[in-house]
Amino acid sequence: MRTLIRNGMVVTAADEMYADVLIDGEKIVALAATGSETAASWAPGAGKVLDATGLYVIPGGVDGHTHMQMPFGGTFAADTFETGTRAAAWGGTTTIVDFAIQSVGASLREGLDAWHAKAAGVCAIDYGFHMIVSDVNEPVLKEMDVLVGEGVSSFKLFMAYPGVFYSDDGRILRAMQRAAGNGGLIMMHAENGIAIDVLVEQALAAGKTDPRYHGEVRRALLESEATYRAIQLARVAEAPLYVVHVSAAEAVTELARAKDLGLNVFGETCPQYLFLSTDDLARPDFEGAKYVCSTPLRPAEHQAALWRALRTDDLSVVSTDHCPFCFSGQKDLGRGDFSKIPNGLPGVENRMDLLHQAVVDGHISRRRWIELACATPARMFGLYPRKGTLAPGADADVVLYDPNAAYTISAETHHMNVDYSAYEGRRVAGRPRTVLSRGTVVIEDGSYVGEAGHGHFVARSTCQYLR
Repeated sequence: MRTLIRNGMVVTAADEMYADVLIDGEKIVALAATGSETAASWAPGAGKVLDATGLYVIPGGVDGHTHMQMPFGGTFAADTFETGTRAAAWGGTTTIVDFAIQSVGASLREGLDAWHAKAAGVCAIDYGFHMIVSDVNEPVLKEMDVLVGEGVSSFKLFMAYPGVFYSDDGRILRAMQRAAGNGGLIMMHAENGIAIDVLVEQALAAGKTDPRYHGEVRRALLESEATYRAIQLARVAEAPLYVVHVSAAEAVTELARAKDLGLNVFGETCPQYLFLSTDDLARPDFEGAKYVCSTPLRPAEHQAALWRALRTDDLSVVSTDHCPFCFSGQKDLGRGDFSKIPNGLPGVENRMDLLHQAVVDGHISRRRWIELACATPARMFGLYPRKGTLAPGADADVVLYDPNAAYTISAETHHMNVDYSAYEGRRVAGRPRTVLSRGTVVIEDGSYVGEAGHGHFVARSTCQYLR
């Protein structure tokens, strides 16, 4: 079936133009200037016509960091792959890359197969996987080579969470060396977990149990120290490095220094660090638990450094780290002990709109919005140009975006399977009106018209930024 999108402003990372977009089946086949003879010639043969007058026509968002159904602290993230990908579609995101988890003592294959089973046949949009490596040993290192060949080309390690995901520097170095040889990308949770555990113990012993102490013990200096250490290990291994959920200005300084040296080092931040702060963690009556995530929210003055880094490309991607836990029955596991609050925030539905608000507020340009949310994550994780742009041959993941459709974010109206919104009451300008995933309309006129199982697993190539 052919679909024609007419009269919209096409916005990609590279260009802005009034153009019509012709889709045949699952692919974009052509773009032509609105009103041109070429565009006019398409109309009679188009099976479906979407009028985008007054709208932006943008690539579907690529969220390179989500955790659907993730086990954590004796519970599970509240969004399943079905509910989470549906919410992503509502928010204009048409591809996610989630994290499969290797359990200590098990193989990578066991973890990856378990996540394939969770996602198969239920996703509303396309998805891929990173692999969390919890137990680095020789068989696991060999498995990394195999997974790169299967399109799982990025591997996350943790300097945090001793006894759960933590890897020491020796294991990290071995994994980096393997990635240097097989083309994989190492993703790093950069916090000094050993030191943090000492500070947690001391805080609890002093009766400091409220959610705000989660931010106080996970200090910015321990994020920047770990970021520096990860960069140096990557230099020794001659491996690329992608630092996830950067929240602290001091960590940004380390990334900027690495960029200045011409290293293959990349940084990601998330909307929560751009729009929320320790003021939210300090909300009374345990409300601060809603805002417990790691890395933690920082004082508001860190936000200026993050926005500046997004403009200078010292931070290259905005992902969500979507890992929702309900306030009732999950977050309240940590009443009386902040270290037991499940770490994570909901946000997969809000990212595109929050970043458009950043355009309205003058933090970034329209094209940088698309670069951060669509094109760069697609390139970073080996999906471009199939995903992340509007061009002949690309998947027809297209959003008709209304920049004037202001609304107030609220748990009452969102579609994530969680009982609160981290951005409750925040007014934003703009939201998707129509969303297509591989040429199929999944969101239209305020309704979800997609179906579970439409989304396919996407095998990825290697990072397309490596020098």
